Amino acid sequence: MELRRTVKVVNDQGLHARPCHSIVSAAQEYASDLRLRAGRREVNGKSILELMTLGAAAGTEIEILAKGRDAERLIDVIADLFANGFGELV
Repeated sequence: MELRRTVKVVNDQGLHARPCHSIVSAAQEYASDLRLRAGRREVNGKSILELMTLGAAAGTEIEILAKGRDAERLIDVIADLFANGFGELV
């Protein structure tokens, strides 16, 4: 079963290297597959290089897709990263 959740990029600088690293580091702790979609572009959420190609600026809506035995926990963790602005909110 694939789970989905939509989040918004709330940090001012969007998905640059540090937030992408945070996503990949968190995702590596889970067995489930992770994909992120912005518009028509969908990438592997466990690949920092692919994540950076999304070019997601502040305000961009991202769909998180996870599939696997721990997909629900994975989506929760990734959604929390987005909600907290990857620690970049002042």
